[in-house]
Amino acid sequence: MSESNSTPLPISRLPLDEEAFAHDLSFDGSEDILRSWRRGMRPDPDLTVSEWADQHRWLSSRASAEPGRYRTTRTPYLREIMDALSPKHPAQRITFMKAAQVGATEAGNNWIGFVIHHAPGPMLAVLPTLEMAKRSSRGRIDPLIEDSPALKERVNPARSRDAGNSMLSKEFPGGILVLTGANSATGLRSMPARYIFLDEVDAYPASADEEGDPVSLAEARTTTFAHRRKVFMVSTPTIKGLSRIEREYEASDQRRYFVPCPHCNHMQWLEFERLRWAKGKPETAAYHCAGCEAPIAEHHKTAMLEAGEWCATAKSQDPHSIGFHISALYSPIGWKSWEQIARDWLAAQGSEDMLRAARNTLFGETWVESGDAPEWQRLSERRENYSAQIPEGGLFLTAGVDVQKDRIEVDVWAWGRGLESWLVDHIVIAGGPDHAQAWDELTKLLGQTWQHANGAVMPIAKLAIDSGYEATTVYTWARAQGFEQVAPIKGLEGFNRATPVSGPTYVDALSGGKRLRRGARLWSIATATFKTETYRFLRLERPSDEDRDLGICNPSGTVHLPDWIDTEWLKQLVAEQLITVRNKRGYARQEWQKMRERNEALDCRVYARAAAWILGADRWDEATWRRLEEQAGVETRQRTETPEATASSPAPVATAGTLATPRRKRRAYTPRFMRD
Repeated sequence: MSESNSTPLPISRLPLDEEAFAHDLSFDGSEDILRSWRRGMRPDPDLTVSEWADQHRWLSSRASAEPGRYRTTRTPYLREIMDALSPKHPAQRITFMKAAQVGATEAGNNWIGFVIHHAPGPMLAVLPTLEMAKRSSRGRIDPLIEDSPALKERVNPARSRDAGNSMLSKEFPGGILVLTGANSATGLRSMPARYIFLDEVDAYPASADEEGDPVSLAEARTTTFAHRRKVFMVSTPTIKGLSRIEREYEASDQRRYFVPCPHCNHMQWLEFERLRWAKGKPETAAYHCAGCEAPIAEHHKTAMLEAGEWCATAKSQDPHSIGFHISALYSPIGWKSWEQIARDWLAAQGSEDMLRAARNTLFGETWVESGDAPEWQRLSERRENYSAQIPEGGLFLTAGVDVQKDRIEVDVWAWGRGLESWLVDHIVIAGGPDHAQAWDELTKLLGQTWQHANGAVMPIAKLAIDSGYEATTVYTWARAQGFEQVAPIKGLEGFNRATPVSGPTYVDALSGGKRLRRGARLWSIATATFKTETYRFLRLERPSDEDRDLGICNPSGTVHLPDWIDTEWLKQLVAEQLITVRNKRGYARQEWQKMRERNEALDCRVYARAAAWILGADRWDEATWRRLEEQAGVETRQRTETPEATASSPAPVATAGTLATPRRKRRAYTPRFMRD
């Protein structure tokens, strides 16, 4: 509609002269109205995210070790990252690959506060899981709003009626903040979003509810906002070739934070190789300049950070995509010291798990996973002669079952402290899933026991059976046996170190020929994670005889194989290889591929390992392990019988690794099969 045809609004007839306006409002409260009018006419200051945080952000004692007014000068390296999130900055995708605890999440929270206060619009914050999103809402977002007056007046309290403020949704004038989990496809496609905050992307599942990559699903929400969108991707990296954050960083301009040497002013980015200390004395740790080789004491770090600057080290594939990387070496004074980094690195030596964690969380770099399977001949040379069916260190049994067309293969493994394991039995049941007799034989196996070196006997504590072939038959059999001892499983592609086993979910089963909705429990297994672990355990070096004489034990995860196992089984155990493949866009990912047709031994090992995880072996406390040790031997050796009892009947055989007295109610903190 043209201006000449428009009907003037009533407000256009108000006097524009301030004195006349004040004269018309000569009544009680007119000064307040005039003051509000003046404030409303005044444009908002043109702030960047870092400037907003310095003026308006207050840190709560609930969410910060340093409560009070936020100061960007505490972490100067975050200033440019936050300012890139400001609307006037041309970047649309900002990637931040970093070490743990360098302030990245708070930078993201500052961005959230800035959006609520200065640049309202629809915003989506994605955490690895819905549960983590809820914890972030309670522990970070609620204190952010509550302790910053500028935000508190814009977001109604959750307890008020029609507040628009729930745990996963915060409404404010001109926009809304929605928090969701990367495991929820529904949450990822809930709304269009101008702003996307993707936190800890390397912990995201490979697929959201089997509907695709959660990062791609989230970014698709920004399509309609074109050049006005902002996507902030943050994470500590994980495995090379699988890390999302590394892939995005390598596609960016790969910025590093260069700081000056206090001695020669040489600008450099800090590398761990230049942090040096006297042997066995991490308290002497100092950084050695790449320019003059002079040692730099840590007290210089504050001035170095203040004088630092971000410099691109590569050319971005996308002109609107920038990336930042920082390690724990930049952590401010009072957070992670160079001495502590040196101590953590020394403590990690000898443990591949700890070395991987150090590279990820201290250096902010990916871990190179070795997927080379050990040669089966080497495993054959390591075969052992067990003194009993279950050697001394075995404390409980699990079984992995692989269902084939013409047979059912079962491997029984004993497990001890540190996930040390022993192959106890290998059973092949002829007939396959179409033969009732095969299922009867498998049922008998649940009641079978194996003898421990100390005289106790053990049944199978948990049996994990693959449902990939004849799933309905597997569910029906598992339901008939009871889910306390049997766990139907389904293998999933991709790595998931945080939760390699998820579930259970409920699936339909048959009972008496009738279909029962949600009649069976199904566990999902990240088989790639357990295969990688298995091959890593198989490559562990054993202590020499001299080391054993000094009391050095086998490393955690050591795999023991009996001398009766044949070469075909050994070849099946090392039948796969971890390789790197690239998709059409050139992105690399790692996957396991079979190098020979049969691999049942590896599959059964993975299923038995998953059964141990389901039982809780990865999370048991010291008291639980001690109880298992008492059941397996200490208690048996100390048992004494009266002469009358000995004469009248043989001494009972102690049962270990299982439930002695059944309980009706299962407790969360300890598995039922171990209670007294």
